[in-house]
Amino acid sequence: MAALAAGMSKQRAVAEGLGSNQNAVKYLGQDFETLRQQCLKSGALFKDPEFPACPSALGYKDLGPGSPQTQGIIWKRPTELCPNPQFIVGGATRTDIRQGGLGDCWLLAAIASLTLNEKLLYRVVPRDQTFQKNYAGIFHFQFWQYGEWVEVVIDDRLPTKNGQLLFLHSEEGNEFWSALLEKAYAKLNGSYEALAGGSTMEGFEDFTGGISEFYDLKKPPTNLYHIIRKALRAGSLLGCSIDVSSAAEAEAITSQKLVKSHAYSVTGVEEVDFRGCPEKLIRLRNPWGEVEWTGAWSDDAPEWNYIDPRQKEELDRKADDGEFWMSFSDFLKQFSRLEICNLSPDSLSSDEVHKWNLMLFNGRWTRGSTAGGCQNYPATYWTNPQFKIHLDEVDEDQEEGVGEPCCTVLLGLMQKNRRRQKKLGQGMLSIGYAIYQVPKELESHTDIHLGRDFFLGHQPSTRSSTYVNLREVSGRARLPPGEYLVVPSTFEPFKDGDFCLRVFSEKKAKALEIGNVVAGNPHEPHPSEVDQEDKQIQSLFEEFAGKDSEIGANKLKTVLNGVFSKRTDIKFNGFNINTCREMISLLDSHGTGTLGPVEFKMLWLKIHKYLEIYRETDYNHLGTMDAHEMRTALKKAGFTLNNQVQQTIAMRYACSQLGIDFDGFIACMIRLETLFKLFRLLDKDQNGIVQLSLAEWLCCVLV
Repeated sequence: MAALAAGMSKQRAVAEGLGSNQNAVKYLGQDFETLRQQCLKSGALFKDPEFPACPSALGYKDLGPGSPQTQGIIWKRPTELCPNPQFIVGGATRTDIRQGGLGDCWLLAAIASLTLNEKLLYRVVPRDQTFQKNYAGIFHFQFWQYGEWVEVVIDDRLPTKNGQLLFLHSEEGNEFWSALLEKAYAKLNGSYEALAGGSTMEGFEDFTGGISEFYDLKKPPTNLYHIIRKALRAGSLLGCSIDVSSAAEAEAITSQKLVKSHAYSVTGVEEVDFRGCPEKLIRLRNPWGEVEWTGAWSDDAPEWNYIDPRQKEELDRKADDGEFWMSFSDFLKQFSRLEICNLSPDSLSSDEVHKWNLMLFNGRWTRGSTAGGCQNYPATYWTNPQFKIHLDEVDEDQEEGVGEPCCTVLLGLMQKNRRRQKKLGQGMLSIGYAIYQVPKELESHTDIHLGRDFFLGHQPSTRSSTYVNLREVSGRARLPPGEYLVVPSTFEPFKDGDFCLRVFSEKKAKALEIGNVVAGNPHEPHPSEVDQEDKQIQSLFEEFAGKDSEIGANKLKTVLNGVFSKRTDIKFNGFNINTCREMISLLDSHGTGTLGPVEFKMLWLKIHKYLEIYRETDYNHLGTMDAHEMRTALKKAGFTLNNQVQQTIAMRYACSQLGIDFDGFIACMIRLETLFKLFRLLDKDQNGIVQLSLAEWLCCVLV
């Protein structure tokens, strides 16, 4: 319940502007300036209680407490490592990125690319930091995380061995911005070890808030060189790598000194005149620094002798240690994949600069309610979160002869916080999405979650290329104008996880989460049903009612449990006393805490109506209901609930096997009826908002 309340509070804060780069969320509630002033006042250097300099900050397995790799590690501040430490020396450059004893070359490649764009760099690495003025052993950095910017505070105690920094370090022995940046990112992800292994795209996006695209270099588009050149000019971040067929090949070095499964940065392209013919070149950087390509156009290759000496000098001047040139044709042969983080995605599809329209949604897959798996699981697929996009403005730069006018959208589905859960043995989920065109006859009905029949009868217009266990899957789609349904999912059903869905559209578009409506119109027995004589109900009531012709909670429990425990078509564990009290509370119009004969009959009719719904929804005839079928049952009972409420119901009423027994189902229905009735009574202005004092709130929830 506390987590749910915190989530609601956060949603409201975001609506008020929290999470922008200028108003970043304080990670773990730590405010840099407040903490620095406290340290300066006390004269003590900052020691971060949230990420202490101890074994748990290093890792949980290979770098876990007691691991041989962590023996002899001493945490030291830069002031203990050299006489004159500096935050940044001569500006942040690519030579400040030297890999240490951690497999996070993907992150280092992203940081190296970041240094090429000073404006982007100083969004992540605030300038107001130094080891001289107001030094208090505290530093801060900002990262983009799932739609918002987060400020992370750290102390400057860094892991060392034999007096040397253990992980990321600068070529300059007294420069520490990059090592501190790596520590802040490790804190954000739970430990240094959590950073081992990853995609450069992940780092790109966390440093920019941009959206990434992936190119398979075995099937490159014909204009890829132009795309790369344009992306570099636009300040986009680029990375590439060589795929491996087995773990044994990881970080193996080829005969021409390229490292497999290793993240390289793309730092430049150039076209030269080589023996009278144009030759396309590309410049790459290895975060290790010293291992460089030795093939054509490498540092001492003979090809350089056949171009203009002035151009050779210019290109040589631009390359730092660890950087090298190669022909673009060799690049396509040697490397497997290219990743581009687009700061303005339109720069890759149009020569005209214009701002894309962004729509962002945060959602959750929850076992038993919204974790439906992929299309291979039709019984549950429809329960996944659903989002509607309305596209009615076609792109301006339509190519002639390509077909009907279309709207370009770029989708990114990102799973959240999985690195932090590595230590719990939870890796990345396999995720993907599908896009369906909504038929004209259903366009006005898409405020309600579309059901199983829709997906059995419709194929996607497009989908992500594959379900993959990366943090994000993304892709472009060109769609005719109309309404579309986006369904993000995990590959298998019943996998819990949080996600962020981003939709970039070239022209202005509208998007919303389907099923965000909350309404209740539960079944009420018709007066004729209540007035109709029923000897069985009358006999039951008279048997247990006291001299006042009233039934209290204990006797109600005895009556109902006695009747329903005899049924063989439902799984029934008995109503507990709290459910019986809530039944009375719902129907007790006189405030006596008991039910009279008319009220008892109304309850009896309600329960039997819910029994009918329960049995209809028990498709397997096992006497229980699957939790994911609650959405159908609730609809039949007159309730329309959003995903958040559906997820809460599944957590509260489903067992570990995701089944709901009859007594749990009735308890849920009665609880919902009570809450809707209570809200309607308190919503005096009928505007969907209720304001309560603390005492009033307590009275309501204690009912």
